[in-house]
Amino acid sequence: MSGVVYLLCLLTVLGCMVLLDRRFRLVLWRATRRGAIVLAAGIALFLAWDLAAIASGHYRMGGSPLMSGIEIGPELPLEELVFLAFLCYVTLVVWGLVDLLLGRRRQAPARWEEP
Repeated sequence: MSGVVYLLCLLTVLGCMVLLDRRFRLVLWRATRRGAIVLAAGIALFLAWDLAAIASGHYRMGGSPLMSGIEIGPELPLEELVFLAFLCYVTLVVWGLVDLLLGRRRQAPARWEEP
């Protein structure tokens, strides 16, 4: 069980972000297509960064007993991909929360909202 602790923690906090997003309609529940495109672009950017670091020898997978040991590529653990998804998603959710708290959203649907 201890081999998946980090992965379970990442999935838990990612799930909390989904619930927060759903409750306040911040990203994916506000503009699904736009949010998904931005999320995918962020993950792709950071994944390319990781792959470049691996190729140049600046990054290698650690041997923590809390990690699953599942590799999706050489020196690229599954947890890294989930972490990148969380990092990008939490950034979008925080952006949406700040936007909401500052009251910049109008009562009428914004031009970027999907019908």
